[in-house]
Amino acid sequence: MALSVSDLSAIYSLLANSMSQDESIRKPAELALAQSESRPGFCSCLMEVITAKDLASQVDIRLMASVYFKNSINRYWRKRRDSSGISNEEKQHLKQKLLSHLREENYQIAQMLAVLISKIARFDYPREWPELVSFLAQQLPSADVLTSHRIFMILFRTLKELSTKRLTADQRNFAEISSHLYKYCWHIWQSDLQTISHGFSIITQSYNSNGKEQHHDDLYLTCERWLFCLKIICQLVISGFQSDAKCIQEIRPVKEVSPVLLNAAQSFLPYYTSLQNRHPKFWEFIKRACTKLMKILVAIQQRHPYSFGDICVLQPVLNFCLNKITDPEPDILSFEQFLIKCMVMAKSVFECKEYKPSVTGRVMDENGVTLEQMKKNISNAVAGVLTRLLPNERIVLLCNVLIRRYFVLTTSDLEEWYENPEVFHHEQDMVQWTEKLRPCAEALYIVLFENHSQLLAPIVVSILQEAMNGCPTSTSEITPGLLLKDAAYGAAAYVYYELSNYLSFRDWFNGALSLELSNDHPNMRIIHRKVALILGQWVSEIKDDTKRAVYCALIRLLQDKDLSVRLAACRSLCLHVEDANFSEKDFSDLLPVCWGSCFKLVKEVQEFDSKVQVLNLISVLLGHVNEVIPYASNLMHFFQMVWEESSGESLLRIQLLIALRNFVIALGYQSPSCYSMLLPILQKGIDINGPDELNLLEDSMLLWEATLSHAPAMVPQLLAYFPCLLEILERNFDHLQVAVDIIEDYIILGGREFLSMHASSVAKLLDLIVGNVNDRGLLSILPIIDILILCFPMEVPPLISSTLQKLVVICLSGDDGDPSKTAVKASSAAIIARILVMNTNYLAQLTSEPSLSSVLQRTGVAIEDNILLSLVGVWLDKVDNVSLPQKKAFGLALSIILTLRLPQVLDKLDQILSVCTSVILGGTDDLTEEESRSHDEDLLPSKELRRRQIKVSDPINRLSLENSVRDNLQTCAALHGESFNSAIAKIHPAAFAQLKQALKMP
Repeated sequence: MALSVSDLSAIYSLLANSMSQDESIRKPAELALAQSESRPGFCSCLMEVITAKDLASQVDIRLMASVYFKNSINRYWRKRRDSSGISNEEKQHLKQKLLSHLREENYQIAQMLAVLISKIARFDYPREWPELVSFLAQQLPSADVLTSHRIFMILFRTLKELSTKRLTADQRNFAEISSHLYKYCWHIWQSDLQTISHGFSIITQSYNSNGKEQHHDDLYLTCERWLFCLKIICQLVISGFQSDAKCIQEIRPVKEVSPVLLNAAQSFLPYYTSLQNRHPKFWEFIKRACTKLMKILVAIQQRHPYSFGDICVLQPVLNFCLNKITDPEPDILSFEQFLIKCMVMAKSVFECKEYKPSVTGRVMDENGVTLEQMKKNISNAVAGVLTRLLPNERIVLLCNVLIRRYFVLTTSDLEEWYENPEVFHHEQDMVQWTEKLRPCAEALYIVLFENHSQLLAPIVVSILQEAMNGCPTSTSEITPGLLLKDAAYGAAAYVYYELSNYLSFRDWFNGALSLELSNDHPNMRIIHRKVALILGQWVSEIKDDTKRAVYCALIRLLQDKDLSVRLAACRSLCLHVEDANFSEKDFSDLLPVCWGSCFKLVKEVQEFDSKVQVLNLISVLLGHVNEVIPYASNLMHFFQMVWEESSGESLLRIQLLIALRNFVIALGYQSPSCYSMLLPILQKGIDINGPDELNLLEDSMLLWEATLSHAPAMVPQLLAYFPCLLEILERNFDHLQVAVDIIEDYIILGGREFLSMHASSVAKLLDLIVGNVNDRGLLSILPIIDILILCFPMEVPPLISSTLQKLVVICLSGDDGDPSKTAVKASSAAIIARILVMNTNYLAQLTSEPSLSSVLQRTGVAIEDNILLSLVGVWLDKVDNVSLPQKKAFGLALSIILTLRLPQVLDKLDQILSVCTSVILGGTDDLTEEESRSHDEDLLPSKELRRRQIKVSDPINRLSLENSVRDNLQTCAALHGESFNSAIAKIHPAAFAQLKQALKMP
């Protein structure tokens, strides 16, 4: 039943009650609102609550109404199968109501209204709401500051929503919007810029601001409108045009907008200091405006690099950024976010691939000029601009400034470090490089060095030598010299790949780095942390004669008193253990101390990232060292503790599951010793009803597979877990490949006990997969069906009859020459051939069942002869598309066909004998028992050993195709008499000679 105006008070009461602290009031209200969501008129009632003038002060209730409105748009704006959705009449009413309420005074409500309009626009613009943008644009000229501010807010939200639509038609619509809105928005933005600049000039000259409050409010609203307009211009320039890196066309607004944005930033910067104390609200705006302007310039450069590379854009922007980095005004030094944006811009230009020589192919346009040449011409022009902007002296200066100013730890850095070493470590080394000044400077330095390594390598080495000479290893006071050495060590660590040509690591380590570690003064944590970084970064340059000493140094650093040093050592140890040239021989005696240090460290750290880092080292060690069993007990206790303490921390538990998998693999066939700890964890991980299954399931399944494949025997707990696999696959096939491996493990390891306990689950599972997955999925499951039938030829075929019917349909359907479909068809045919060889009576029964004929009819498969003879055609046709063992299965199946009392067999006799002959003469990869025994003597009871034993016992391998064909030919001759002789006479003499050779007939 539809809601109407008479229900408004009830809806209002429900909204009010839904925010009650009393659960007995809140829960029924939330339930009633949820039940009302799909009723016609619900959104109209919410709209009345949001826009009612007498409720203007009830901001919280209006906000709650807007939240429910937004959710209803997402769920019901488009018609759904389970709901009629919102009617067209109500939609029209809501859109009109929204556009009639543009002048909302409350900022939060106005923001939500803008979101509501943008959500509807995503569905309806332009087809169902073509007037939206033009209506908003028409209101702007006559609107006051507040109304225009709200309109720009709506436009920004709407454009942001529309810009994410990727279909070609949607992008054309956005380009059309850009052509209509760009000029007007650009004009308004420039006008507001003048107003703001004039207003700031007056404010900074006036000392009595009390009488100007109203003027300040209007000015602040203009500032906010200007910011929205700026964001809109950014959207129009970036999303309204195809990237010029693709279309190789000049984007004119880039050249028009970018210099003005730069000038705006330059005009605002002087107010950064003057407004800081007396006008904090405007000071916050200055910070937002300057950083936003630089951020937009970066975005434009990355979207339209060629247009931005024009000398009138690139030169002033890059020149400005480099000047601010190398020679900032004293007050700008404290404006870190702005300096970060300048560094980001410089880095973006330095690493821009469009500014480097083009390596594209020769794609011709209509005029015959290659796109490659067009790109090269632009790239060469930009390269010329960059060369003039970056003479060697300026590059060297920038490198020096980055190392000597921005790499050097400040007093506040040291205070943060001493207060919380763990947090400091993560902020400096794991934070996004665009968020902190020092990591950003390091990222810029690395790109600069990569571009000018030959020029800068000697400079960096000289800074390093200067710093080491100015601060001996015995120094323990925190002096400028020690801080410079820390910075220089960092600079040398980040560019090891080029610096190794100028600096011998062995000499550096023996002459300085190892000596630094002998100084245990607390202040030396600064250098120790950087030494740990160097040892990790330079791993590829560390030769065999130095490895042992480096490993010892890292283990010592892992025991340092400072957590930041220990965490840095932890990360560097990971790099060494994962290195292709890791020397377990030199590391093995350090393992006890290493394990102990890791266990101790994980107990001491508090930060989530720290625990993940330590757990990662343990996982890496388990994957790369052989001596795990002596430490298994301690590791089990450790894993148990981490699991219990990590409830609700999915990422930590994921890392733990990875470590456990490596632990199981390392233990190998002694893994049952850890089952008491492992299996309860595994059971929780594969439970799809668990609270965190979405995050843990993938790694839990990988652990499950590893546990099974390294188990010497099946245990009852593992056997009981199998139904979980059916539950997982009933939901989706996201983890199909590992699920297939798990099924194979159960078949090989569990044997007859597994089948007797889970026969119905196996049948359901295979029936679920076959017919519901793509060809790639089928190709992964078909070998499992084959091995299942091989192990249980009498029990399994009747059990999985529904699946086998689907395989017959696949065999008898066309493959249209598609390689993957051909592979699926051939593998399916090989399975059917195996059944004919190992359980002939059942296949005869299957192919004669009326239900199979019905399935074939429903799928449009036409059968001329009987089904079995149709399968013969598939075996003959696909023999060249299968492996050698499958070829033999085809040959044995075809030889059995010779015994059928059907005259059509003689029609195919020539082809059948030709295939059998080629299979016999072509040989097989059969593995005899003697060969198998010689291979298996040294093997532990492994999955591979069991698989090999199954293969050896495979009747397909044991049976003689030669004898089978010879015997069945005699049967065929007896059945068909003179007709047989006539068919044999038609065989080509050369083919008949080969047949005699294959059958060793005289």
